[in-house]
Amino acid sequence: MEIWSDVVCPWCYIGKRRFESALRRFEHAADVEVEWKSFELDPTAVTVHERADGPSDAHTRRLAAKFGRPVAEVQQVVDHVDATAAAEGLEFHQDVSVPANTVKAHQLIHLAGERGVQDAVEERLLRAHFTEGEPVGDEETLVRLVAEAGLDADEARAVLAQDRYLDAVRADVAEAAALGARGVPFFVVDRRYGVSGAQPAEQFLQVLQRAWAESRPLTLVGEGADGACGPDGCAI
Repeated sequence: MEIWSDVVCPWCYIGKRRFESALRRFEHAADVEVEWKSFELDPTAVTVHERADGPSDAHTRRLAAKFGRPVAEVQQVVDHVDATAAAEGLEFHQDVSVPANTVKAHQLIHLAGERGVQDAVEERLLRAHFTEGEPVGDEETLVRLVAEAGLDADEARAVLAQDRYLDAVRADVAEAAALGARGVPFFVVDRRYGVSGAQPAEQFLQVLQRAWAESRPLTLVGEGADGACGPDGCAI
């Protein structure tokens, strides 16, 4: 399972929880390998390096200005997303979310993949942005957060200083476009099935079951050729 995601995408966090719910119900969950892939919702985004400090509706006003929509309309959308997140057991505080360019976060997620803690790092960064209002575009904040999730802080700091995984991030973004992804979350199973958006857990479960069935060879029940015909004749 490959999952294209961005750590400032609310539906990506919701989709992660729904997929995890499906995975808990999937009898072959232990055999599912999950890889988190990079997607930048806004590569031109400017990072804010400190926690939000302003009116409680500042986040909504930023979105309204960005998309050219009335503040009241955007607030309804934000409230709907928050309620949907709550139904999945997530605690969103988008009013304290801090604008961030996520290219550095994605580089550390690539590092986490090589160190075997990718899901933990993905989860930590999503929670930091949506629940805690951490500035996930700030380098020192990122280093602290990923260290909490299992990465070595010095290695993480070196990765950011060198932009070590920048090409890998760009390759993920290009690959998503080639696969037809127009947004995230975007889930790809065995390079056969694509699921766009934070679909219900039941749909994820159905896709997992179908992909599993199609990836397994036919199991023969019974031995011998009794009651069958072949090139050399029929069994007696």
